[in-house]
Amino acid sequence: MSLQRLQGKHALVTGANGGIGLATVAAFLQEGAICTAIDLPAAPSAEIRALAAQYSNLHYYSLNVVDTAAVKALITQVNQQYGVVSVLFNNAAIFDMAPLLESHETMYDKIFAVNVKGMFFVMQAVLQALVDAGQTGSIINLASQAGRRGEALVSHYCASKAAVISYTQSAALAMAPHGIRVNAISPGVIDTPMWAHVDGLFAKYEGLQAGEKKIAVGKAVPLGYMGKPDDVAIAAVFLASDESSYITAQTINVDGGNVMS
Repeated sequence: MSLQRLQGKHALVTGANGGIGLATVAAFLQEGAICTAIDLPAAPSAEIRALAAQYSNLHYYSLNVVDTAAVKALITQVNQQYGVVSVLFNNAAIFDMAPLLESHETMYDKIFAVNVKGMFFVMQAVLQALVDAGQTGSIINLASQAGRRGEALVSHYCASKAAVISYTQSAALAMAPHGIRVNAISPGVIDTPMWAHVDGLFAKYEGLQAGEKKIAVGKAVPLGYMGKPDDVAIAAVFLASDESSYITAQTINVDGGNVMS
């Protein structure tokens, strides 16, 4: 049941076409938000189109978050069209992995361009508009349990998500005088379409059968199973809403007990 906790708020969601981003778009719309959904493909996914048929306040735009000039231009545009973005779900990210001694510069550059540079400059553009307008808001960056620790095969991705946590803390302190809150969500193993890619990489480097890693990581979670995108979306609604008005600079674990902090 919707409580309309985001009524009248303009929410921007990056990486919106599927998985956690899609679930969060749906949850924000259900709670009454105006929602700008952003992803790399020129056309929205079938799921986004279905939501747009149901909600007239959903708007999709193609954007590469690595293109800083395009990020600034698009945020200026949607602020003018739909009101200043007061909720950001900063979700766009990519994943890759390799043994440390085989991990090359191209992989490093690509992961950090999207997961760190893209994340930071989307956040900065939204924050600048809020400060200029004298408005408060809530920024939610998507971290990962991978940002809490290193992993032998996943060094660049782990480091990129650790950077998300660090930038979240710094931005929260910088924005506190403006009444703008900045938090992150650290998902554990969440059953999204991306897991087919992740499972395939683990199969390659660990000599596993297809699907074996996915089953193993789900069983290893203290609660005994992988999470769903909706589990993260529910936390995002809470952080976006006034119910979390005294929470900032935090990274909230949504991981079934994998990380205790």
